Amino acid sequence: MTIDSLTQSAIKLLKNLIETPSFSSKEDLTALLLEQWFKSFDIPFQRHQNNVWATNKYFDDSKPTLLLNSHHDTVKPNSGYTKDPFDAHIEDGKLYGLGSNDAGGCLVSLLATFTHFYFQESLAYNLVFVGSAEEESSGSNGLNSMLKVIPKIDVAIVGEPTQMHLAIAEKGLIVFDVEVSGTPGHAAHPNGNNALYNAIPVMEWIKTYKFEQESEALGSVKMTLTQINAGQQHNAVPAKVSMVVDVRVNDCYTNAQIVAILQKHLPNAKATARSTNLNSSSIPKNHPLVQAGIEMGRETYGSPTLSDQAVLSCPSLKLGPGDSTRSHTADEFIYIHEIEEGVRLYIQLLKKIL
Repeated sequence: MTIDSLTQSAIKLLKNLIETPSFSSKEDLTALLLEQWFKSFDIPFQRHQNNVWATNKYFDDSKPTLLLNSHHDTVKPNSGYTKDPFDAHIEDGKLYGLGSNDAGGCLVSLLATFTHFYFQESLAYNLVFVGSAEEESSGSNGLNSMLKVIPKIDVAIVGEPTQMHLAIAEKGLIVFDVEVSGTPGHAAHPNGNNALYNAIPVMEWIKTYKFEQESEALGSVKMTLTQINAGQQHNAVPAKVSMVVDVRVNDCYTNAQIVAILQKHLPNAKATARSTNLNSSSIPKNHPLVQAGIEMGRETYGSPTLSDQAVLSCPSLKLGPGDSTRSHTADEFIYIHEIEEGVRLYIQLLKKIL
């Protein structure tokens, strides 16, 4: 099958995916669409929960293995949509619909790429394709659940919209619940231990603290206060103030180190990490996969957004058609030419290393 015909089949699949709701943990129907793709090309596949996966025909245990991964779940459409989020239609070269850009275009482009190489013998790498679930919710039944199911992975391409440039590093994420305590009481009486006032230096520390180590690719760690909650009535001093802090971690720190820093330095507050599993990720700039992309004229950069790379322990490259700034926006779209370029560049890239 030619690359052009594969690309047209991929665009048709993307339209069907858009028109099939697939919110995180409810991707069973889009998983069936991925199954139908493999059946149509006579490619054996397996399914684990709502994750659909396959290996190349001539898989060889003695060779290293390259993972091609993207997700088929979506967020829920926001209230700003002026178009039907489940109506896949093309206007002025743009394919509109929920999940078109994040990350449907990447998913179908990688699937077409995997299919292109599936029957080829004597590849330098094995190929494993995983269309994963629950990426948007960082759920327990997504790519993380597949790592004990699929063969051991040596390197990965994770499909997310990067305009087909090379995201060679990605920030990790820790969400902290921070609690500041005080003495509850009536607002009319003196109180030298007001939890709200106690929270002021805590918020100031969060605002001004600078993590020492900066990454060449990812810059500094970014810490942001995103939620605060306290009190229920005007005449009662609350017993505590609850806050949520979002920390985007560069590749100079482990998540455990960030937890230790907050718990040591945060003044008069209790900081509890919800999870430490979403780590920063990277791939060496001298890796053959990255060098092949650079030879093709692609740029390298560090990505501030989280993806399924966070659950991988092997070197991983984030790469895909589309633009990250369109993700989760109203009237989401991807250009048709971006999908066409995505398939072509993925294949060109892998030819250089396979």
